[in-house]
Amino acid sequence: MSGPVVRFAPSPTGLIHIGNARTALLNALYARKAGGTFILRLDDTDRARSEERFAEAIKQDLVWLGIPPDKIEKQSARVARYEAALEKLCGMNRVYACYETEEELDRKRKRQLGRGLPPVYDRAALAMSDEDRAKYESGGRKPYWRFKLDHRLVKWNDLVRGEISIDTASLSDPVICRADGTWLYSMSSVIDDIDMNVTHVIRGEDHITNTAAQLDMFDALGGKAPVFAHHNLLTLPGGEGLSKRFGSLSIQSLCQAGHEALAIAAAAVLTGTSLAVEPVQTLDALADKIDFKKISHGPARFDPADLDALTAKTLHGETYASVAERLDALGVGGGEKFWLAVRGNLARLSDAKDWWEVVSAPMASQIANEDRDFCKLAEALLPAEPWSGKVWDEWLAAIKPAANRKGRELFHPLRIALTGRENGPELRALLPLIGRARASARLRGETA
Repeated sequence: MSGPVVRFAPSPTGLIHIGNARTALLNALYARKAGGTFILRLDDTDRARSEERFAEAIKQDLVWLGIPPDKIEKQSARVARYEAALEKLCGMNRVYACYETEEELDRKRKRQLGRGLPPVYDRAALAMSDEDRAKYESGGRKPYWRFKLDHRLVKWNDLVRGEISIDTASLSDPVICRADGTWLYSMSSVIDDIDMNVTHVIRGEDHITNTAAQLDMFDALGGKAPVFAHHNLLTLPGGEGLSKRFGSLSIQSLCQAGHEALAIAAAAVLTGTSLAVEPVQTLDALADKIDFKKISHGPARFDPADLDALTAKTLHGETYASVAERLDALGVGGGEKFWLAVRGNLARLSDAKDWWEVVSAPMASQIANEDRDFCKLAEALLPAEPWSGKVWDEWLAAIKPAANRKGRELFHPLRIALTGRENGPELRALLPLIGRARASARLRGETA
């Protein structure tokens, strides 16, 4: 038996943000864990707003996050399929043409609200005569199309929220095709899910009402409905929702800011669950944590500031093999010994370049006047090469009695002389990387 088939279906009308990434990751990792298929399905039927540059950015973002899709589909290439389905539903009296303008619909909704009624479409178009329709069309109006809901109680067992039931009589018949011939998500999504054998639809809770209408569409089209899981949505700490307007939270901008993909993935998936938001070292490890029953039914409050600490903690646990290519691209050498020496002090991977320059590039003297004699003494006691892994301890054991210093009075001048920094990785690990010649020259106050 094959694994689950899932899909992530963004509109290429802007850059995806960490909230969108939550949905993509839950889908991709669920499929990965179960040996299934992850489809990227671009909802690009809105010709006016969809752009190829955004489609390409979405693909690149998924690759950067470590979840490249197994298949890529475009709804714009499937319009003929939607039109065939519309014709079929016409013959079943499950769709109908409407002629109201947006302004007319808006006025109708306002009147209903003013009377204390829900703004549900009144199916006025069903009462139109052929003569009425001909009159509209002779005046230049083209119809838009609605799916006629079979007013009933629709129930499903949601993987996140348990049993959900919605009376579709409380809903407007969904618009499925605009007057300009462009298709909306509601119907095209159902047709795609049927044709692509989608088994699980994992998406935000803002689609719960849509699901009731779409289950009716699955029945009308004779397709098997997938299993649904509606997760909570990421919000800012104050409860504000995320949107493509928050450019600083786009995956692209978070990448450019130096955040780790694994940190973003952990924050996106674990926020708003009963699990701790903590670093992971692989996406497989994150996939093992996914449990729909542990997703909260309340908002998933996400503080962008937490990404700084999560990125740092993620780096602190990274193996050299996992970052070797990226270090090489930064011009950082030193191999595994250097990485293990500095990783615990990095806030961003790019910080490794600063520490590589500390151990390998010429540095002007930072020695304070009052410490010059001490540093000269320390230089004279610097062990001869070759150095063992215990050179730092051996050197300190010689300096302490000779200089009669201990604690900060002993360590701080050596750190300043050798690295020019107030804080940083352990000198026990840095000293062998700096090497005897450079360490000796720096202790003498020379640029080295």
